[in-house]
Amino acid sequence: MLCGVLAGSALQLWQPELWAMWAYGSALAAMGVVGACVLCYPPLRRRWLGQNIAGRRWWRAWGWVATLAWAAVAAFALCGLRASGFARQGLPAAMEGQDVRITAVVAAMPQRTEAGVRLRLQVESAEWADAAPDAGRARAPERPDTAPQVPPLIDVSWYGGVLRDAQGLVDLQRQPPELRAGERWRMTVRLKAPHGLRNPHGFDYELWLWEQGVQATGYVRAGPKDQPPERLGATWQHPVEQWRQSVRDAIFLRLTSSPAPGEDASAARVAGVVAALVTGDQRAIDRADWDIFRATGVAHLMSISGLHITLFAWLAAALVRLLWRRSARLCLAVPAPTAALVCGVVLAGGYALFSGWGVPAQRTVTMLAVVAALQLSGRRWPWPQVWLLACAAVVLTDPWALWQAGFWLSFVAVGVLFATNSVAAGAYPKSARGHFYALLREQWVVTLALTPLSLLLFGQVSLVGFAANLLAIPWVTLVVTPLALAGVVWAPLWSLAAWALQPLAAGLQWLASWPWAVVFLPAAPLWAGALALLGGGLLAMRLPWQLRLWSVPLLVPLLCWQAPRPAPGQFELLAPDIGQGNAVLVRTATRTLLYDAGPRFSRESDAGHRVLVPLLRALGERVDVLMLSHRDADHTGGAAAVLAQQPGAALTGSIEAEHALQALRPATPCVAGQRWVWDGVAFEVLHPTGAEPDHPARPNTASCVLRVASAEGGPHAQAVALLVGDIEAAQEQALLARSAPVKADVLLVPHHGSKTSSSPAFLDAVQPRTALVQAGYRNRFGHPAPEVLQRYAQRQVPVVESARCGAAIWSSARPDVVECERDKGRRYWQHTVP
Repeated sequence: MLCGVLAGSALQLWQPELWAMWAYGSALAAMGVVGACVLCYPPLRRRWLGQNIAGRRWWRAWGWVATLAWAAVAAFALCGLRASGFARQGLPAAMEGQDVRITAVVAAMPQRTEAGVRLRLQVESAEWADAAPDAGRARAPERPDTAPQVPPLIDVSWYGGVLRDAQGLVDLQRQPPELRAGERWRMTVRLKAPHGLRNPHGFDYELWLWEQGVQATGYVRAGPKDQPPERLGATWQHPVEQWRQSVRDAIFLRLTSSPAPGEDASAARVAGVVAALVTGDQRAIDRADWDIFRATGVAHLMSISGLHITLFAWLAAALVRLLWRRSARLCLAVPAPTAALVCGVVLAGGYALFSGWGVPAQRTVTMLAVVAALQLSGRRWPWPQVWLLACAAVVLTDPWALWQAGFWLSFVAVGVLFATNSVAAGAYPKSARGHFYALLREQWVVTLALTPLSLLLFGQVSLVGFAANLLAIPWVTLVVTPLALAGVVWAPLWSLAAWALQPLAAGLQWLASWPWAVVFLPAAPLWAGALALLGGGLLAMRLPWQLRLWSVPLLVPLLCWQAPRPAPGQFELLAPDIGQGNAVLVRTATRTLLYDAGPRFSRESDAGHRVLVPLLRALGERVDVLMLSHRDADHTGGAAAVLAQQPGAALTGSIEAEHALQALRPATPCVAGQRWVWDGVAFEVLHPTGAEPDHPARPNTASCVLRVASAEGGPHAQAVALLVGDIEAAQEQALLARSAPVKADVLLVPHHGSKTSSSPAFLDAVQPRTALVQAGYRNRFGHPAPEVLQRYAQRQVPVVESARCGAAIWSSARPDVVECERDKGRRYWQHTVP
């Protein structure tokens, strides 16, 4: 039955589209009738269990299969019913881009960013906002005649100050005040459906919001022509979030109020880690610290994890047992072990609630509650059934956890420890040295078992993780976290926790600086990961070495996997989904060129760090040349992160001599006439001519135009790609006047589809079979412009937009085919662009 629950839930998550609610409801009702008949009718139950009938063994086998099928169908229907009910509350397509006046309560701690503040709002009511001029912005659909339908939970950003975009437009936004959880506000918002970037091996942002119940995102309209946001007052709602915010602010106030000279940034970073350990606010941790924690394999310790909650439950149970035994009356009423077990689980649930009730915390509390209930019932199940029961309980609570890496990491680790602990019991003496050896062995077992899984899920493994965890786990769980939590009662202990973190942070930074601290491998297929996981488990068992050696062949496919590359003479374009910007990966048989590096999202986030670097690592790519078409931030925003990860990449492009990137790596200007050949594929720069000024008033005019052509002859006809950056109509006409070879099979649409580009004469000369547009979903510029799309439609040129397609893959071997990431492995929670 437990296996059926897991199988049915997993099967439902593979659905590309949801069925009607009545279909799931009918299946669930039918399984309820079958289950009731089996339970209430003894003859049928006996036959189901194979009792008192001939061929009892075969009937029992049939009963096991029937039970598995019954539980799988019931779990499938229940999961689908929940998903259908949740999807019905989504934001209607006609509501996207409309200004709505809402009354809402701040449902979570506001998150400060460099541009403003991020809010999670619980909507109470909504009405249409007064219309306001909105020139130069993304086109909005006509307002529906019906009342606005806003989902109950939304995420919005309130930007403040003067914001200047790439086209020179300026927004004078009202600065957001100090917002508190539980406050009721009336504000004007512009919403859209949750829409994340879709890239190979990338993060599923839409699933992350789905799992948290958020069905719309957007921003607060706080410009001079908009109705100003109004604070209506504080409420009693979300008291835990109010408390969390007060504690978080108190931690930062205490640890950053009077730092030593020159240590402001260091104090803020330490305060962020302490705040994350106490309140679960992972965004408080600096990005540089996250990089160190991931490199050393201790990221799971630096926020509220299952380990912290389990330790808290154990300490709480031990304290309750100690105090309970002091009262004979209490012990007579309820045995001390029982009271300790119940109170430990309840207090752990309270701790998880205070830490934000994140998905990992929910899984841990569910597991603790299930195991405690099993123990209180007096049953002693074998460990595989206990493990399966905890898995099934978590999946019934949150079926979408099956798609989260944390679910597999935690349950695989627990399962391996279960499997090896019974063999290792009594292997070590019950002394301090014995406990140390047992801890050493458990950490080694977990490392061996989880290394293949980490490679499969993240494409990387920390070679210093064993040593780092051996040091960090006891220090963080037994020293830093207790001090940080006790600081809620007595604030000076936060300073002591910060002091205890500093030597650990220095040690982790030293380990992360080792040349081979982290190993990155290309993302292997699922079958290779499954074999490697089996091999890791076999290697971790206490078995003879002759048997453990059989794990080596199982590990080879994962460790030696290489992503397929184009044949000699052919090339491939991969246009990642990077939002409002350009970035195109050009791959030949042995070489790689990256054309542009995407936008910069904020001070701590850019397309290089979020998209390009993980993608290059997953593909096992070594970039030979990074070409930046021009200096605009939506083309160079991720360049620094790419150059840091690709030390051998040569830099070229139209960026001025004093550009900040020149300090990282000297750039060679791109000039018309430059040519080179890689693996039979010809590359040629068509623009700029070199006669342009060093600092043009419009950087778009100096964009590098790159022509890529496959080898002539052979089984495939020559195919050509044209990457043109942000050139405008004048540069297009200049190319035509010089008789540049612009005819191409695939065209990167100039300037993201702006009205100033894609002139009719240029399109007639290029004659593309396919046009690629890289632009953000519902971007503020309205790219691609309707009139530009109309020009392509008149010439029967299909336009592939990254907002609809996700990452696009085009190959010179199949010039008529474009593979879209959003079409591969589609799931029902993923957004479909209207």
